Amino acid sequence: MPKTSARLLALLSLLQTRRDWPGALLAERLEVSPRTVRRDIDRLRELGYPIATFKGPDGGYRLDSGTRLPPLLFDDEQAVALAVALRTAVTGGAGIEEAAARALTTVRQVMPARLRHRIDTLQVTAVERPESRPAPQAGHELIMVLGAAVHAREVLRFDYGPQSSPRRAEPHHLVTWGGRWYLVAWDLDREDWRTFRADRIVPRLPAGPRFAPRELPGGTVTAFVTGRFLGADGSGGSGGRPCRGEVILGLPAAEVSPYVRDGVVEELGPDRCRLVLGSWSWTGLASAVGRFDADIEVVGPAELKDAFARLARRFAAASA
Repeated sequence: MPKTSARLLALLSLLQTRRDWPGALLAERLEVSPRTVRRDIDRLRELGYPIATFKGPDGGYRLDSGTRLPPLLFDDEQAVALAVALRTAVTGGAGIEEAAARALTTVRQVMPARLRHRIDTLQVTAVERPESRPAPQAGHELIMVLGAAVHAREVLRFDYGPQSSPRRAEPHHLVTWGGRWYLVAWDLDREDWRTFRADRIVPRLPAGPRFAPRELPGGTVTAFVTGRFLGADGSGGSGGRPCRGEVILGLPAAEVSPYVRDGVVEELGPDRCRLVLGSWSWTGLASAVGRFDADIEVVGPAELKDAFARLARRFAAASA
């Protein structure tokens, strides 16, 4: 029979792998008697683990949630995944950077040396795009409130900005984009889908009645949010940004694709490819295409050709 401490760790590990464990099966897996299992369960309870007993022919035990967080047991992969997630949490924009750093320190202290070395070799630096002012962040308490409303399918009442009237919406998804948190919801007063910045939301309690989920345009929240931020209607189609053009570049498709985030690149030969790209202006689109050091043939539309002509005149004047 293994020592008590080793047996308790083995028992705790089993209890964390499934919801219900029949007592006889636990005894069989641990190679001990049911009486020993009962004693070990009592010891774990004394250590703070909330273990419930359920009755029936296959009566057994269940590791429940409690009023405080007891010590946890992770395998190697889980421990590394947790540490990596904590190290990258500083880019989440939820105001949990300090708490994540403290949690990472706690996890690292109890890791075996072999795992601690793996974590220490992973150095992640969060580099944000330069901004004239830092992006506002939503606090973790607000994120939890919004997440709870999404989970419970309860109508959310909230103020949105200092001058706005109270809003009513059915919250469907909580998402992140570009370091900010957004709430994807059906606006009940405007009868349309809206994407609200979480840091501007001031919830009004209590929440409203429950609602039945609606079908999101585009089929997935990823397609919907991407479409909205690229200027489309959120249906997941190819509308994209309002100015969309097509050119042929004198470069292999493999050299163009890595630098085109939301465009379409089609190989036409070993040294030619077709590029379909969108932008917020025709001049901006021409500039984006012009960054490639290659011959350019404009397929269309005429507005894109005019934009290249304007840029050509500006560049000629600048070089004089």
